[in-house]
Parts: sequence; C-alpha cells; structure tokens
Amino acid sequence: MNLQEIISIRRHIHKHPEISNCEYKTSEYITNYINNLNPQKAISIKKTGKAFVFNGEQEGPTVVFRAELDALQIQEDTNLYYSSVHNNVAHLCGHDGHMAIIAGLAKMISENPPKKGNAVILFQPAEEIEQGAKDVVENYEFIQLNADYIFALHNIPGAEKHKIFLKNGSFAAASKGMTIKLKGKTSHAAEPEKGISPAMAISKIISQLHNLKDNKALFSDFILLTIIHIQLGEIAFGTSPAEAQIMITLRTFENNDMTKLTWQAEQICKDIATEEKLEISFSYNEVFPATVNSAECVELIQKAATVNNYEIEYLSTPFKWSEDFGYYTEQYKGGFFGLGAGINQPALHNANYDFPDDIIETGINMFYSIYKEKCF
Repeated sequence: MNLQEIISIRRHIHKHPEISNCEYKTSEYITNYINNLNPQKAISIKKTGKAFVFNGEQEGPTVVFRAELDALQIQEDTNLYYSSVHNNVAHLCGHDGHMAIIAGLAKMISENPPKKGNAVILFQPAEEIEQGAKDVVENYEFIQLNADYIFALHNIPGAEKHKIFLKNGSFAAASKGMTIKLKGKTSHAAEPEKGISPAMAISKIISQLHNLKDNKALFSDFILLTIIHIQLGEIAFGTSPAEAQIMITLRTFENNDMTKLTWQAEQICKDIATEEKLEISFSYNEVFPATVNSAECVELIQKAATVNNYEIEYLSTPFKWSEDFGYYTEQYKGGFFGLGAGINQPALHNANYDFPDDIIETGINMFYSIYKEKCF
C-alpha cells in the first residue's frame, strides 16, 4: 500500500467538503477509488452512502468497517494549501481522515482478499445530523449482508498520538434534542389576567428539570439536561404572549436511562402545562442511541492494538459526546474505539482543526489486524 496515496486522498476530501446528505462529489470520488480495487459488490444507500463487499472463498463472518462522509457547517481557519474551498463547510471533525483510513484498509484487503467470510467497506452519510446510520441499518441490501461485526473509530484530540482508547459497554453517550411547545392565549399587556401566558410555566419547567437532573437516585448512571434555547411570544410591548418554545438536549450514558429521562421530563412538563392551563406538545431531533461495545469486539480491538504495539487506555466512563454508531450497536456486535490525535491537536469542531496524517497508518493497521483475525 502506498501511504502517500492515501494521504493525498485525505487532503483531496478535506479540500472539497460537503454537508450531511449532500456528499455527492465525495461519494463519487471515493467510489471511483474503491471500484478500482475490484470489490465483488457495491451497494448504494440513500443518496450518497456506499458499501463495498469483498467476498472470501469459504464461509465465514461478515465484518463491516465504517467511515463517515459528511463535513460540518463551520468556517475553516487553517491556511493550508488543501483548506476547504467552500465557505462555512469544513472537515473539522476528522471524517476526511476516517475515510482515508477505510480507503487504505480497502486497498490492503484488495491486495490480500479474504479467505473466509466477507469484508465490507462502508461509507456512511450524515453522521453529524443523526439519521445516516439509521438509514444504513434500514437499507434492505445492507440488511441482507447479515453483518456479524461492525467496527469504527474516532480520532481523539488532546490525547497522545497512536494511543488506542477502549471501553466495554457504553463508549459514547446517548443524546436527543427535545423541543417543548406551549400554547395559551394572548391578551393586552395591560390586562394579562385575560390571557394565558406560558411565562410562569417556563420558569417552573426550568426549575423542576434542574431538580430532575440532580435526582441521582432515579438513574443508573450519568444524565444531563442542557437548555439550549427559549422563545416566548413576540417583541410587542402591548401583548401578553400565548406561545413559547423550549429546546433541551438530553444526554445519558445508558440507553435505559435515556428512556427514563425522556419520560420523566415529559411528565414534569405535562403536569405544569395542566396546572397553567396550557396546551403542550413534544418533538425530537438528532436522536443518538448510546454507542455500546460488545465484549467480543473490544477483545478483538485490544488484540489488534497489542499486535501492533500500540498503547491502550481503558476509559473509566464513556465520552459525553454522541455518535450515530449507536444505531449499529443496537442491532449488531459493534466495536468502536478512540485513536489519539495528538496532545496539542485543536479540538473537534474547532476552526483550526486538521486531521493528523501520521495517524492514518495507525488506523489502517488496527482495522487490518481485526480483518485478518476474522477473515483469514
């Protein structure tokens, strides 16, 4: 494998980022590369997703390796010769690096085809906005692959390069965006008693949700509610408002706790709405299940790190950020690990972030060792 070729792929993708569900040119570019490696089958998923299958001669497990296609809607500030050519769109989470790693893995698989089972190279759209992995697991052709294992990684800025981060069970938090809409009745601001304002309900909801967050006895592990937006009425000094909206991010380490937290939060809001004579409705966006590693997959990742002499750090708690890889681990044996991207590496989603090319080979080696363990 020509590592410089893989680095060039990463930099080309970095220069031409595309946002979630609009990754047409990225998908075309990566498809052209993988097709030259002669996979036995290509599967299209929604508008831009692609899965490429390398078949072995003997029966064996189907092992999937996944990368993400999409970039973020943030302006890059790196001044690199391969900086994003698009305003307010940039690969500032490292998906360009993840794609390069999977492309390098595909190259190695093509040079050393599976002896048993099947290896699947998956390029998934729309990780940043949640439904990308959901679209994959609901895709008929992907379902027909009957995957036995699925693996992915995420680079970890602030951690020593090449270090592997592992955890049994929950690796990254579940999260969801909760929108609460309240509706009463407008009145003249001079006669608020003739209307039904949601103002007091908002105050009560905020207070009681804070109490819920602090009630550790209700939950098995970490939970968090973060109020991100509140809107009440319109800017009209003569009108007492009728409508309000509260937007909250719910976050838990365990999926069972997310179910409890959602129910408890809804009950609090419903009771207050009834008390204040308001109509209430709920909607949810950016729903991410917790990414939950299987013990078998963790063992395979650990073995791959040991074979390659990479340092391993076992996490004591999951990461607070979320990953739509949780949709896979709900249905398949999944293995998700962190790859150190450098102590002084800018944080994910930072305008100065650039995926470090020198950890590409580390990621390839990790996945290839897992591949050899299951398909040789």
